[in-house]
Amino acid sequence: MTRQAVLRLARRITSQVSGSRHFPLPLGLAQCRRRSTAVQVQTTPSTLPSYNDIDITPYFDRCSSFSGASHGLGPATGLFGQPELASPANFVQLAQRTANRAQLLVDRIKRSSNSRSETFKVVKNFDRLSDMLCGVIDAAELVRHSHPQKAWIDAAHEVYESMCSFMNTLNTDVDLYEVLRAVMQDQDVASTFSYEQRQTALIFIRDFERSGIHLPPESRSTFVALSDQVNILSRTFSTPSSRKSLYVRRTELDGMPPRVIQNLARQSSFTGKLRVIPGSWEALTINKYSPNEDLRHRLHVAEMQPDPSKVEALDDLLKVRDQLARLVGRPSFGEWSLDNKMAKSADDVLHFLTALETHERPLALHALDALARAKQSHLNLPDPPSLNAWDRDFYLNRIQVEANSGVNKAVSEPLFAAGSAFQALSRLFTHIYGMRLEPRDPQPGEVWHPDVKRLDVVDESEGLVGVIYVDLWARRGKHSGAAHYTVRCSRRVDDDDADTDFLSSSNVGDELRATGQAEIMQQLGPLSRSGQSVYQLPIAALVCEFVPPADAKMPTGLAWGEVKTLFHEMGHAMHSMIARTEYQNVSGTRCSTDFVELPSTLMEKFLASPAVLGLFPSTPASPIPSYAHLQAYLARSNSLPAVETHTHILMAILDQVYHSHLASSPSFSSTSELHKLEARLGLFPPIPGTAWQTNFTHLDGYGATYYTYLFCRAIARKVWKTQFQADPLNREKGERYKREVLKYGGGKDPWEMVATLLDVPEIAAGDREAMEIVGRWGVEQ
Repeated sequence: MTRQAVLRLARRITSQVSGSRHFPLPLGLAQCRRRSTAVQVQTTPSTLPSYNDIDITPYFDRCSSFSGASHGLGPATGLFGQPELASPANFVQLAQRTANRAQLLVDRIKRSSNSRSETFKVVKNFDRLSDMLCGVIDAAELVRHSHPQKAWIDAAHEVYESMCSFMNTLNTDVDLYEVLRAVMQDQDVASTFSYEQRQTALIFIRDFERSGIHLPPESRSTFVALSDQVNILSRTFSTPSSRKSLYVRRTELDGMPPRVIQNLARQSSFTGKLRVIPGSWEALTINKYSPNEDLRHRLHVAEMQPDPSKVEALDDLLKVRDQLARLVGRPSFGEWSLDNKMAKSADDVLHFLTALETHERPLALHALDALARAKQSHLNLPDPPSLNAWDRDFYLNRIQVEANSGVNKAVSEPLFAAGSAFQALSRLFTHIYGMRLEPRDPQPGEVWHPDVKRLDVVDESEGLVGVIYVDLWARRGKHSGAAHYTVRCSRRVDDDDADTDFLSSSNVGDELRATGQAEIMQQLGPLSRSGQSVYQLPIAALVCEFVPPADAKMPTGLAWGEVKTLFHEMGHAMHSMIARTEYQNVSGTRCSTDFVELPSTLMEKFLASPAVLGLFPSTPASPIPSYAHLQAYLARSNSLPAVETHTHILMAILDQVYHSHLASSPSFSSTSELHKLEARLGLFPPIPGTAWQTNFTHLDGYGATYYTYLFCRAIARKVWKTQFQADPLNREKGERYKREVLKYGGGKDPWEMVATLLDVPEIAAGDREAMEIVGRWGVEQ
């Protein structure tokens, strides 16, 4: 097994084990959710445009750029081409200057009541203030997670904390809040607002009110105290707890494949027993391969064993969240969390999930029947037996093995060169959007590591419209996972009227002007002109931790799951590139969380189509697998995804139950509510004495919003089937999607966008009926 294969296997096992903490069962098949279905569509690309796109492949198929480092020719600059980010010390100084510059804008906003014309500019100036601060905070967020040098990381932490502290001060500034509230209540002003302008104002109002600023002094003190409790309880709940190990005798492993036993036996060679930590990769392996039901049962129960301190922390967290919501006038935390979401109430969310569960349940029951028949055959029973949770992974694996018994064993996981993947992405964007990716060597100091690449996004009519930095490869100290970072959002800048910020007498303003530092982080590259308006160029970064090649001279090989991740994150990046909004607070991915995953999830659909596979260039060194090969691989890797989908639905429903009015009851118990839900809708019976909800760590950062993942999948499935499945490279469809959805970011009602795109006017209102309709669309193929 090659080094890359070993690393990839380790990464997959780690991912599976980590994922098992979020589910009642380890999800050994988590990376292969979708069925592989043949679709009669175009399998070769149309004639490609005449622009030169061959340079993308060699640009990415090395772990360092053409010039041997992260530097092109030309003068030295700073990160993202900004001279103010040339050193860690400069970064810290920039934060202070930004705070000083922002204070001038704060003072201007507070004086706006003195001038009627200034009143009409309040929302614009709030957005400028936010953009000024976010430009530094977002850069710090990227640097502290990705930069390899400690000095830069330390500086980024300092900048991030100081700027967030300054922003929190503004969020509790009563005078600022009162100015914005007065503007919203002034009908002469508010009646002139576009949807985008009103949405931007509401975002700021909600940010203020989430700090309890609108409450009377006594209640505000209670709000702060409850918020502190939430933070403490969240940390307690999310801190991993130690699990008591189980010791497994070598004889208990009988019946497992010899190669699996050999791998496990290395740990137990000196003791005669295998030490297994519940939830570890050893436990995952045994659950998948061991015919010993008693052993699987013991491991499963051990993994779901309640940690009393974490159960108590979760119960208290849910109750305190409920108190916090009621303090600000909401009936539950679930209702409070739906501000600025497509779902308008917690009840509407449950109607969506109920409709989705009804749609998907027959598929899940069919899968359950297949598992029961596999168990019947394995145990040689006269009738299909009942199933338990610890049976799932073992019999899923048996079904997969039996299904593949007649399949060519040589069908291996396909590998794709990184350059080939970006080439295909550029060709796809050219086909559907009239946009392409152009590689450009970064200037000295422009990027944070030699492996980071720069891609310019070029529109065939408008020219350069944005910049994407790409940091693909895992390295020591780099933040885990894959993420899309927004370094700078697009927004309109020609009507900023920045000179008026300096009209009041201010020593700080005079000093900033005298030193030529009046504008902070304003010129990160050229501006983009659209008609008579001028916009900031958006800057984004894709940061992944893909397995690097063992030999830097060889083409880079991405596994199928890594290519899917890349397409997903590029969906977010292109959303940032295409959106052209007046305000940065609603630009690109700054939209509602139950809408933001639509572009990224849709990109996964494109990847799985034969037409897009035909856009990948193939070379002798990096041959592209045929569509038939890919189909065969996915068929071998994919078993009964409806079981996993049903698990996600139950988790989303449980999340809603936990954040409903039920949490206000003195007798509320997260364990009791879990077992009630499992008994009502679960595929497997609840297990007394267990409390797997303490492994549902999404309850910390995504409380009451876990449904958004399924909601976006349902919409993406509908968009794909109705707009692109028959012809994925159709320019007219792509332009329509770009025009009706992507260009607005969060600046238009997402229900209206989806209704117009799909020509389904009955969902435009975004009411309960609309939520149910989306639920009936389903998420499986």
